[in-house]
Amino acid sequence: MSDMAGGEETAADGSAAWWGRRAWELLEMVRARAPLVQCITNFVSMDLMANALLAAGASPAMVHSLREIDEFTPRADALCVNVGTLSDGWLPSMRAAAAAAARSTRPWILDPVAVSASEFRMEACLGLVALWPTVIRGNPSEIIALSSACRVRDSKGVDSFHESLDAVESAKSLAQSSGAVVAVSGATDFITDGQKVVAAQNGVAMMQKITATGCAVTALIAAFVAVEPSNPLEATSCALSIFGLAGELGMEMANGPASLRVHMIDSLHGLHEHTVASRVKISLVS
Repeated sequence: MSDMAGGEETAADGSAAWWGRRAWELLEMVRARAPLVQCITNFVSMDLMANALLAAGASPAMVHSLREIDEFTPRADALCVNVGTLSDGWLPSMRAAAAAAARSTRPWILDPVAVSASEFRMEACLGLVALWPTVIRGNPSEIIALSSACRVRDSKGVDSFHESLDAVESAKSLAQSSGAVVAVSGATDFITDGQKVVAAQNGVAMMQKITATGCAVTALIAAFVAVEPSNPLEATSCALSIFGLAGELGMEMANGPASLRVHMIDSLHGLHEHTVASRVKISLVS
């Protein structure tokens, strides 16, 4: 980090240069430490989540059996819980793992996929929020619904009916009530701890045509928070921007969603300092 005339430069200064250096620093930490990220996630996302974590330098573990939680979760560096294919069989594992992570002071990240789809899903997610996640990441409609504990009418599965800016106040409210950093994904990602709001603007629209990109970035957030648990706001902001940047670089070589998926993972693996420092787009909003 650089020194300014009035002292050490921090995120509060909001400079693009500072955020670029910070994103690179955290990515290097992930690569050096290879944090073990336990993922209790949906069937659709397992492959992309694991490959994104590996490409970034982390170590994925898709461990969801209730019988393994007490032994395994405390040894993981972070936990990612994704309710995409929620079931009666997996919910106890999610709850037990979240509780174990909290007891072990390990960060854990919640992805409340399609929280408005059913009462069962809403109740499950509210119960998980009560177990003190470190970060909650969702699309705008998911964050609005979870913040109000009220299902969004006419919701369409994982799709959002709102823009990310529409959910900023809901995200701040949810952060204040849950104690978590809350990230709202969209064309611009907004991240808040209930007071500060940060915007991350990397990414391409084609990423929405690849299933589980949102799930994968939640896992990447877990890896970044694992190496910087004292500042989940910065870690989350940098993870979102890094993943979006990988999508931008991948899109330069892709012909469509399938090839973008491959090139995005390759680009995430091959990121270097100059590219990150010059192309990360993160700013302090308030």
